[in-house]
Amino acid sequence: MGPSAPLLLLFFLSWTGPLQGQQHHLVEYMERRLAALEERLAQCQDQSSRHAAELRDFKNKMLPLLEVAEKERETLRTEADSISGRVDRLEREVDYLETQNPALPCVELDEKVTGGPGAKGKGRRNEKYDMVTDCSYTVAQVRSMKILKRFGGSVGLWTKDPLGPAEKIYVLDGTQNDTAFVFPRLRDFTLAMAARKASRIRVPFPWVGTGQLVYGGFLYYARRPPGGPGGGGELENTLQLIKFHLANRTVVDSSVFPAESLIPPYGLTADTYIDLAADEEGLWAVYATRDDDRHLCLAKLDPQTLDTEQQWDTPCPRENAEAAFVICGTLYVVYNTRPASRARIQCSFDASGTLAPERAALSYFPRRYGAHASLRYNPRERQLYAWDDGYQIVYKLEMKKKEEEV
Repeated sequence: MGPSAPLLLLFFLSWTGPLQGQQHHLVEYMERRLAALEERLAQCQDQSSRHAAELRDFKNKMLPLLEVAEKERETLRTEADSISGRVDRLEREVDYLETQNPALPCVELDEKVTGGPGAKGKGRRNEKYDMVTDCSYTVAQVRSMKILKRFGGSVGLWTKDPLGPAEKIYVLDGTQNDTAFVFPRLRDFTLAMAARKASRIRVPFPWVGTGQLVYGGFLYYARRPPGGPGGGGELENTLQLIKFHLANRTVVDSSVFPAESLIPPYGLTADTYIDLAADEEGLWAVYATRDDDRHLCLAKLDPQTLDTEQQWDTPCPRENAEAAFVICGTLYVVYNTRPASRARIQCSFDASGTLAPERAALSYFPRRYGAHASLRYNPRERQLYAWDDGYQIVYKLEMKKKEEEV
């Protein structure tokens, strides 16, 4: 061992004292921290035990209440099923009674005898219509309905062309618009994003009301000329009929409708002044004037020239009327109430005189409480295309021969 070894030993021994003091303080610090953690763990354990006990007590209190609620729910479900069954039976009984006792026709006796209110001898007015086809059917019953979807606003029209492609759908939304939607097939119209599948056709003049008609590749509609109904001026009480070629997108003909002092024909559809219709016989127009503001008028139109061939004053009242359609030369008027209830065919007028009003089947529409903004008959399908508060509906018709008792 060299002379420096004692010095190193003395130096090492001089530092061992402070190191032992630091280790002692570290151990005490760790013990305090561990004691604090143990205390907090004990508190958490006490709280968990207390919460568990509270949950058990809450569960014990709620279980009887849940059992009572379940029993009440089953009781309410049973009562609801019973009420639903009774309502269904009641509706079936009402349907049976309506079938056995249809609504009384809205025809006044003196009008039937004299041939209608306000009969006039102007040319081809109120003369019997000579059928150009052998169509001899009348509506026996509105059998069923199918709600396709909801598209557009609360008022509008949708239809097919009875002489055009069987699948194509035409939709005219609103009462004063200039753009029609055309869908290549019904399936495209029923899609959620239907508007993306549609082509748009814009007409040069906005239509008025919901009296438009697609027939033979043309769109027929009424236009309010400057100063037309509600606009003031010389043409205050007139409307212009437009014949629009859907393929060429051009106006091919127009004509001022030969009736003065026009008023809305339907008491529940104030925006429509002329309601165009098509059947097996061709093109018709339903309208009303102030000369007889209580009843509807019917006109037979030439689809080529828009000339009025014949006109009739019908006994069908305007009051509470909401729409109409023509089948085999017979006008059927649909009535409702305000607020809307169940629609019904309550008046008919056969322009040929074959079907007496008292022999016509006056039937109710299938159960639905709404208001028809428009009805379009398709003679190829024998179906009605209806617009009911924005819903597009198809009604299936049951037909009978006019000579049969209905």
